[in-house]
Amino acid sequence: MKKTQKEFELKIDKTEFPNKGIGQYNDKKVVVKGALDGQTVRVRVKKNRKSKIDANLLEVIEKDGREIEAKCVHFSDCGGCTYQNLSYNDQLDMKKNQVLDLFDKADIDGFEFEGIEESPKVWEYRNKMEFTFGDEYKDGPLALGMHQKGKFYEILTVPHCEIVDDDFTNILTTVLEYFREKQTPFYHKRSHIGVLRHLVIRKAEFSGEILINLVTSTQENLVLDELVERLENIDYIGKLKGILLTLNDGLGDVVQSDKTITLFGEDYITEKLLGLKFNISPFSFFQTNSSGAERLYEIARSYVGDTQDKTIFDLYCGTGTIAQIMAPVAKKVIGIEIVEEAVEKARDNAKLNNLHNCEFIAGDVLKAIDSVDEKPDLIILDPPRVGVHKNAIEKIAAFDSKTIVYVSCNPKSLVEDLRAFEGYGYSVKKVKCMDMFPHTPHV
Repeated sequence: MKKTQKEFELKIDKTEFPNKGIGQYNDKKVVVKGALDGQTVRVRVKKNRKSKIDANLLEVIEKDGREIEAKCVHFSDCGGCTYQNLSYNDQLDMKKNQVLDLFDKADIDGFEFEGIEESPKVWEYRNKMEFTFGDEYKDGPLALGMHQKGKFYEILTVPHCEIVDDDFTNILTTVLEYFREKQTPFYHKRSHIGVLRHLVIRKAEFSGEILINLVTSTQENLVLDELVERLENIDYIGKLKGILLTLNDGLGDVVQSDKTITLFGEDYITEKLLGLKFNISPFSFFQTNSSGAERLYEIARSYVGDTQDKTIFDLYCGTGTIAQIMAPVAKKVIGIEIVEEAVEKARDNAKLNNLHNCEFIAGDVLKAIDSVDEKPDLIILDPPRVGVHKNAIEKIAAFDSKTIVYVSCNPKSLVEDLRAFEGYGYSVKKVKCMDMFPHTPHV
């Protein structure tokens, strides 16, 4: 075999989920994150394994014929969006084929495939953004935005982001200008020294309510009255509901709370979906595309079918969205969720919607399911990206529910779980894709 060079050119033959370009070099499979089928690219070897090479994309030498000009000025540098250089129809077609390819590789067949449904909104669709403080280059000026494409430390300020509306970008700009003036240091992930960590903005699409959450370390006691005043005086499209300060001294680069303080207003927003109201707190899970979520839940409801006089389990229920959408036409719905704050909000939401046949249990599905005495007529699964724990699959299958509806945000873990369910006698009857995340690799 020829010796593999550290840098080389290759043609990308296909794109696999999520966002992995696949080519061949010296009779080896080459995996290039961010490369698109049809492109000719220059890459650098990251890992040279026996069966494949993992490589970093250095340069697109020749574009694919489908590529178009991206709408967003940040696209070439920002790690947020991946496929703005494709028309939306081409994005849908690629995601559909990637999902079917995963099913094919897992030897799951015999199902009815109902295609892919587009997001009701293609631009300005996100109701939540987590922006990160940092610098665009070492010792550069303070930045606030998204990670730069293919980089771990460098942050790109994104005042013209196209997947959120102007309320998000006006808040971002106001916060960044304030902390640049005050010369407040950002938290360095490597040294764990500094103050500013994240800015999390949530905006309910249908109610317009906005929640701003500034996440910092406790290494400096910030006086934020002036920042709160500036944020109050923005000319919003929606309505400012609350401003929070979350203190987080954890070493991981994740948004979590040691303590959360309300600086202004309330600590939640209210969204409306399919005639129901949902209070969303800063750390509870809620689908990031509200109009897409309505369509997603309509699809799930159609897959559920007749629910009259039936007991439904909603596992990994979050704030109880699916459970409450099913509750008006069910005998009883039992939701299980590991995040206690989300369970509290689910209970509050059930009261808000005057639903009396919902029960919500806080705990890990794997363990909490043992405490449930009822037998479900129907089970709905909406797990996190890692999917369902294999031991939990065994327990879920043991309920012998005739129907399981699985809502997945990660088709790779989905097909693994479906194979496991097939081992307990289940078969896949119907599959549909719903694009909740335009311009990204996810579906």
